[in-house]
Amino acid sequence: MSKKINSGIVYSTNPDFEYASEETEPDTLAKDQQSFKIWLDRKGGNKVVSRIEGFMGKNDDLQDLKKKLQGICGSGGSAKDSEILIQGDHRDKVLAYLLKEGYKAKKAGG
Repeated sequence: MSKKINSGIVYSTNPDFEYASEETEPDTLAKDQQSFKIWLDRKGGNKVVSRIEGFMGKNDDLQDLKKKLQGICGSGGSAKDSEILIQGDHRDKVLAYLLKEGYKAKKAGG
């Protein structure tokens, strides 16, 4: 089921009024055009997560990459807003996988 966002307009007296078209997701860039930064973050409860940011493309492709990284790391995670969170410190595994697949990636932070 797809929800249609109508930009908050409830009613219009204009008989020619048309709702604005829905925004489309940008196409996913090629692997060699993607540039990732891999961070180590601490979340609530002193839990550590590996944060991969910089993904440019469709949400479905982001979810596919997240699943592959979860399988490589043997860990849970989430993906939204062009970034992937993998539970635990898996920066080295993530970096090795992304470079092997042809992405540009590097560690960031301390």
